[in-house]
Amino acid sequence: MTDTPDVTGQLGAAVHQNSALNRTGLLERLFSHLFTGLVYPQIWEDPVVDMAALTLQPGEDVFCIASGSCNAMSYLTANPGSVTAVDLSPAHVALGRLKIAAAQHLSQEEFFDFFVHADRPANVTLYDQRLAAQLDADSRAFWDARVLGRRRISMFARGFHRFGLLGRFLGVVHIVSRLGGLTYGPLLAAQSLEEQRAFYETRILPVLDSGPVRWMARRRASLFGLGIPPAQYDKLAADGGGDVLPVLKERVRKLACDFPIGENYFAWQAFGRRYAPVGQGSLPPYLDPRHFDILRSGACRFTILNRSMTDLLGESDAGSLDAYVLLDAQDWMNDDQLNALWQQISRTARPGARVIFRTGGADDILPGRLDPSVLNRWCYDAAASATGFANDRSAIYGGFHLYRFQG
Repeated sequence: MTDTPDVTGQLGAAVHQNSALNRTGLLERLFSHLFTGLVYPQIWEDPVVDMAALTLQPGEDVFCIASGSCNAMSYLTANPGSVTAVDLSPAHVALGRLKIAAAQHLSQEEFFDFFVHADRPANVTLYDQRLAAQLDADSRAFWDARVLGRRRISMFARGFHRFGLLGRFLGVVHIVSRLGGLTYGPLLAAQSLEEQRAFYETRILPVLDSGPVRWMARRRASLFGLGIPPAQYDKLAADGGGDVLPVLKERVRKLACDFPIGENYFAWQAFGRRYAPVGQGSLPPYLDPRHFDILRSGACRFTILNRSMTDLLGESDAGSLDAYVLLDAQDWMNDDQLNALWQQISRTARPGARVIFRTGGADDILPGRLDPSVLNRWCYDAAASATGFANDRSAIYGGFHLYRFQG
């Protein structure tokens, strides 16, 4: 199984649902162009929730979308038999392969500096001396390439989490916040959920209700930085009765208020643009120093490819996989794409296999769209889905869904 070079074609097939001659079609093409670069310096799905919902067991084989690879790397802490990840963004593939090489060839302290602090000049030296030679030609070319005169790898000396579409989007959010007199230091220093809720209600909510934010929220391109294409934006707006702002306000409220700030590294990324200082907050499982040894030993079982899910599954053996993590990719799909994907999932699923995915809207998107002959082979676990949604600290999605294979 190898990478395919037709990145533009794959992204177009995933995102383009309308003619290039209309406004929505133009926005879809702009989004797919942006997606060829780095979008997520950190993934925005909670891998702790994923592993709990999947009841991931040692030796099981996992198939997932990579995004920033925080999820796939974290699954290695459960000692799976293999993790195979795909992504349509070459930048995400290069990032995942860099993480694999770093886990194998850096010490725990060096790995921590590289991906937690992600702002140390020594990281570039580590890359040049210890990592570059371990990468495939495409990944090395990506990190060595110069953008505005600087090598891409220098992002890890300048605060990697501030880059990519998401990092820059959060930067804009902070600029808009400061213009509204809002800074997030008191939220990050909060000592209780009550303090967090009070800060949201008295400081964040008025800014969200301001004219400039309302104006921006009505523009579908304004959410490209969150990795939300036009089709998914429309699903979000539908949950708000045609207005996306009430939905965004609820998602921000959950992020700011529902979990202790020290236990939510997603909130630190959103409101602090970094991870919490050492000893003052949680981290993704793969960055927890306690997991480094199992991460290092398992890194050889993590494969990441620049492929589409359906194509790669079509090349996989029947009955070869136990767990599937689809992120929110199905929100982008038309009915034909959705059915083609699930036909391959059903073909490759072992008895008892599980699938999890998230949706921008609250509703499960499979009933009424997936062929009943395929859907009836799976059982929806409503209780586990509700638990996964409630516990997902990223708070960005409207729904979390778990299906179990019935054979």
